[in-house]
Amino acid sequence: MTDADARLTRNPLSIAGAALTTVSAVAFLVYVLLETFELLAGQYSGLFGYLFVPAMFVLGLLLIPLGMWREGRRRKRGVGPWKWPVIDVGRKRTRQVIAAVAVLTIVNLGIVGLASVGVVHYTESNQFCGQVCHTPMTPQFTAHAVSPHAKVDCVSCHVSPGASGLVTAKLNGTRQLYLLAVNKYERPIPEPLGRIPTAVNTCARCHVPGRPGRDLTRAVVSYGDDEKNTESVTSLTMQMTANHWHARADVSVEYIASDEKRETIPYIRVMAPGGEVTEYHNRPAHTFSASADRAVDAAIGSGGASRDLPFARREMVAALKVAYPSHAAADAGIAKHLGDFYRATLAAPGPQIEQAIRTTQQLYRQNVFPDMKVTWGTYVTKLGHVDGPGCFRCHDESHKSRTGKTVRQDCELCHKVQ
Repeated sequence: MTDADARLTRNPLSIAGAALTTVSAVAFLVYVLLETFELLAGQYSGLFGYLFVPAMFVLGLLLIPLGMWREGRRRKRGVGPWKWPVIDVGRKRTRQVIAAVAVLTIVNLGIVGLASVGVVHYTESNQFCGQVCHTPMTPQFTAHAVSPHAKVDCVSCHVSPGASGLVTAKLNGTRQLYLLAVNKYERPIPEPLGRIPTAVNTCARCHVPGRPGRDLTRAVVSYGDDEKNTESVTSLTMQMTANHWHARADVSVEYIASDEKRETIPYIRVMAPGGEVTEYHNRPAHTFSASADRAVDAAIGSGGASRDLPFARREMVAALKVAYPSHAAADAGIAKHLGDFYRATLAAPGPQIEQAIRTTQQLYRQNVFPDMKVTWGTYVTKLGHVDGPGCFRCHDESHKSRTGKTVRQDCELCHKVQ
């Protein structure tokens, strides 16, 4: 073959593109095979198989015609076709260079592979989700750390399985990154209504719909503002079969809300099949106390503060309701409020006062975030009807069918008070 007959594809750029395309195609087939046999774990494993590898494949395809175009321009200028370099493997020095390049290539591939695995695992971690975007996500990260779902990774609930879930999560993350970079994110961060994967793809991995089916007894404990912090206990027998009716596989409750927080619902319709659990369990892993009173009641009930400390409940609540500019200011203000009160009330300070101060400071740090404008009642659960409309959004006796049947607001429909 003469130089004039040499193909335009005979150039370094096109050859590199062909090699990249071939390697990417093989890698994609291997990935699909591994995924088919469920040998890959992690929500972000698709980042490699369905995004990175296809991107490299397309890049290789683009390099081929680009190299041909550049080679054509070279030949029009009278430059001869590109030729393969002559490598004389008979020379010892050449063999040494080839061996060194081969060893270094293997080492570099190993380093890149380990780094890639590290990146995948890091982007799946709760630290990445909650602390990379430090200020915006601090409230959610803090609430998650003390929730019953603290050991469940963020991506297990916020990223749907499969390539579509991964792409959706990455696009949403890109939008959030832009808002963080230009400092235009909302304060407080609104609930991700409509952007959380369905319960079938998240909750149902661990929880069985409709369970538990038996009645459960729950004791609601509260304390008075009197000197003895008088305890009041309300016992509720929760009729779980009735409560989980909304989540039955053969039931679907559809509705239209007239506000962004979905607290005003003028229209509902019952169809089949399948209800969306997260409409009711809207704060399963990021639970905040609805009020300072509720937070202090829970702390006293769990032993975080002693009932033997006079007026503990009243003074802790009063200290928490002050609007502090920062957590540091809250620590100082709470210590001063409780310290001053008990120095004037008791003969000598004791360990119970120090415990009350520490617990009150911790409650503030877990529920109030001045930088993000998060305070008591910012994030309210839709379970029940004490802290917000909750069940009464529909169970209000005003929603009527064409036949006149209403959605009842009967206390004993879901629980019995004892």
